[in-house]
Amino acid sequence: MASSTLTFLGAAGTVTGSKYLLTLPSGARVLIDCGMFQGLKRLRQLNWEPFPVPPESIDAVLLTHAHADHCAYLPALVKQGFDGPIWCTQGTRRLTEIVLRDAAFLQERDAEDARSGGYSKHDPPRPLYTVADAERAITLLRTVQFDDDVALLGGELTARYVRAGHILGSASIHVTTPDTQIVFSGDVGRPVHPVLQPPVIPPGAPTVLIESTYGDREHPEPADLPHEAMADAIRRTIARSGSVLIPAFAVDRTEAVLKELAKMIRDRRIPRVPIYVNSPMALRALDAYSDHAEDLREDIHFDDITEMRNLVLVESSEDSKKLTSSPLEGAIVITSSGMMSGGRVVHHLAQMLPATRNCVIVTGFQALGTRGRALLDGVEELKMFGEMVPVRAEIIRDEEFSVHADASEIIGWLRALEPQPRTVYCVHGEPDSSTALAARITAELGVNAVVPELGHEVRLS
Repeated sequence: MASSTLTFLGAAGTVTGSKYLLTLPSGARVLIDCGMFQGLKRLRQLNWEPFPVPPESIDAVLLTHAHADHCAYLPALVKQGFDGPIWCTQGTRRLTEIVLRDAAFLQERDAEDARSGGYSKHDPPRPLYTVADAERAITLLRTVQFDDDVALLGGELTARYVRAGHILGSASIHVTTPDTQIVFSGDVGRPVHPVLQPPVIPPGAPTVLIESTYGDREHPEPADLPHEAMADAIRRTIARSGSVLIPAFAVDRTEAVLKELAKMIRDRRIPRVPIYVNSPMALRALDAYSDHAEDLREDIHFDDITEMRNLVLVESSEDSKKLTSSPLEGAIVITSSGMMSGGRVVHHLAQMLPATRNCVIVTGFQALGTRGRALLDGVEELKMFGEMVPVRAEIIRDEEFSVHADASEIIGWLRALEPQPRTVYCVHGEPDSSTALAARITAELGVNAVVPELGHEVRLS
């Protein structure tokens, strides 16, 4: 008799491109997450490879959350023939619509910029997918409620989504097949999130996939003055007539950064200077958070952000071009993308990095091969728009914004599962992080922990 199998099509040996193909005994196929590969060129090139199985043979997709490395390959999958339902929570649906439209717009715009600038090896440059492909994918989104057992594929599979506390709508998914059970952690949030309700522990299962982004490290202990590294950098930079650039993930991170800046101003820890939010995607995500109060902590309200007198919302591309057309003095700019891979942030980097008076504050995890990782590693110049830009601005890191569980928090999450798993697969992490976490899981929990390779297929029952 056939048994369920699981194939690791992404986020195996890397922190991006989450895709896990679950094949049921009947032959039905379900894809859990459908993310883009980011960072290193060899990984980005995988986005252009034909999908490992015919996309039309996939019966459904289950999304854990709306970050691009978990959902932004969906339009490419649809372009290649997938037309089944995409199941997610209401918050994830709202954010996925925003992410897919933005990703498709950038795909088309970057291809056109490369064509007009003559810096692409392809002739003509082409996008991975188009806005039309994204819109087709959006029509396939279907919603589920947290904590409900949802029967899918005519009852052949049951899925339960529980809060993961990472971004709005994020979930860990407990899946029951005819012959086994599996837990897909998604990205697990920290016990205390800046704005969201905390993670919920899902029911246990024989097999668990656990993210390992921070599998080899611990977050710093809370300081007496939170985010003092950021506050001090802002004070220093404004005092020398410079400006501060804060690249932030449009989904979740921008909201947290704005909340903290508003509090710093109220507490007189930083001067009241213009704060530009140059990310239409972030502004739409902020609306989504405001509309889903049921997912937020009870003490969270966004009025203190949206009513800041010094807040300037930059929506049109014309206003964005004006903002980067001449050097800024004494301002804070928040823009996406968080890893500085594309979008409006690249224009700000090109303008601000050459000046020593400016500062770039890195607020999130930076994957290998991204501009953000290069800046943290001390690179002296960065390639943008086909040219090398010198890096003279001050670069600092504020690690307090992370909403990924650290190694001890992951161990605590796994320890709380009932029943305990027989096998844990450490995914969604760079090799050192995944390997360190696997060793710790085995040593502390006595559970078999494996770091799978890309393309690895395992029998589940």
